[in-house]
Amino acid sequence: MAGIGFSLKKLFDKRGVFNLCRAYGYAGIITTGPMLLGVALLVGVSFAAQIGGMDSHDRELLNCMLTYSLLVSLSVTSWFNMCVTRFVSDMLYEEREDKIMPSFYGSSAIMLVLCTVFYGIFLHFSGVSLLYQILCLWYSLVLIIVWNEMIYLTAVKDYKAIVLSFAISLMVGFLLILIMILVGFVRIETFMLSIITAYGLLMCRYLKILLDYFPKQTGSNFSFLAWMDKYRSMVITGGMLNIGLFSHLVIMYFGPLKEQVEGLFYGAPQYDVPALFAYFSLLITTVTFITSVEVKFYPKYQKYYGLFNDRGSIGDIKQAGEEMLAVLKQELLYVGHKQLFTTILFIVIVPPVLETLPLGFTALSSNIFRFLCVGYGTYAVANSMMLIQLYFEDYIGAVIAASLFGVLSSIVTIWQILYGSEQFFGVGFFAGVLVYYIMAILGLDYRTKKLPYYLLARQNILPVKEKGPLVAIAVRLDERYERIKARQQEQRQKDSDHSQDRGTVS
Repeated sequence: MAGIGFSLKKLFDKRGVFNLCRAYGYAGIITTGPMLLGVALLVGVSFAAQIGGMDSHDRELLNCMLTYSLLVSLSVTSWFNMCVTRFVSDMLYEEREDKIMPSFYGSSAIMLVLCTVFYGIFLHFSGVSLLYQILCLWYSLVLIIVWNEMIYLTAVKDYKAIVLSFAISLMVGFLLILIMILVGFVRIETFMLSIITAYGLLMCRYLKILLDYFPKQTGSNFSFLAWMDKYRSMVITGGMLNIGLFSHLVIMYFGPLKEQVEGLFYGAPQYDVPALFAYFSLLITTVTFITSVEVKFYPKYQKYYGLFNDRGSIGDIKQAGEEMLAVLKQELLYVGHKQLFTTILFIVIVPPVLETLPLGFTALSSNIFRFLCVGYGTYAVANSMMLIQLYFEDYIGAVIAASLFGVLSSIVTIWQILYGSEQFFGVGFFAGVLVYYIMAILGLDYRTKKLPYYLLARQNILPVKEKGPLVAIAVRLDERYERIKARQQEQRQKDSDHSQDRGTVS
């Protein structure tokens, strides 16, 4: 979330184990809450369906419906996340908070339309019943709103309300599923409705928090489109990261491990289960990056850039830059060491535990888990460095690293399916991550060595007028909004004058 920091410093400044745990808990729920909710519900639903007596085919179909809808929602939002984040950051910096909520409505509307069109086409030909199609589409649309809300919630300081919303939604979801089991309605549609209700409640509560924090709303809902043109590289970066993260899962649905559940819904349980639990290993770095890098690095970063704006002396600027980079190096090493420890712990402990659970975790799954666990751990560290590249406005370096990751992860996974051994499934994803890591560390090192040059010599002397189709659309919509607003104001003035005239005559 480059450009939008969390105000967690006050929480971490408080002494005591309880306050430290509370600060980490807030950061964890804020950054990974909806994803954790999705994984918890996915695993919980699988167990609940088995306990409730749902047959194996329906359980597998339910898992496919949930997984496909989750992947679709993440894929759609990934192309917007970074640019929307940058737009919100810029509006906060310019103290134009009234522009924020309109951009939420506009970006959400576009993403909902895209999801309805593309996912709707797939569902139409998927071969499942119309009711299941509607539930899948409904679930993915709710998820899109929640993912989008998470971007805007990074600017909100009401941590208790955010965490409370997450906890209530999780409890409501499991409570509804439990009720369905007790009353004997153990069906796919009732479980889907329970999960949709849980996420719907989370969506509504998050929206209320945003409306309370950003009550004023003016301007066109689509002003952010100009940022999509201005920061095209960020659009590609977000999309390619999503492809790199999840393409290997989808590709495996067409490999030797695939199992056709119904129609176009395929699964690869021997690959999906280890991928799901390996993904958990990167959450610790996600939270650490926010709490450690944001809290300790961002003040140094802000001071360094502030000296340029406030005409600081050369000596002060040089000293501030050295302090900033020293803190950055220290915190990235801390993130890397913590992720290394977590990855080793997962590789040693998790496979024996999963083999005892009724998840179909085989010896092959254990091999895949190890490769994916190392891959996700490496990705977490590489992604932290890429986000720092965005702090330093190295958009080209970030898009190159993300694009290589997305392309190589997909290509090597396909090559593995065609020519490789099953024992090495997961190496394709790791190969893409390794290149991503190397490019991120090289790009960050190159950028930080020439920061004053990029801050001063590479800046435009005169303002550059942004061009592009989306800029033109945003300008037209802004002008249209101003014309409508002017007409409404003129009409209100006429009505007011008319009322005064009538009062004078009376």
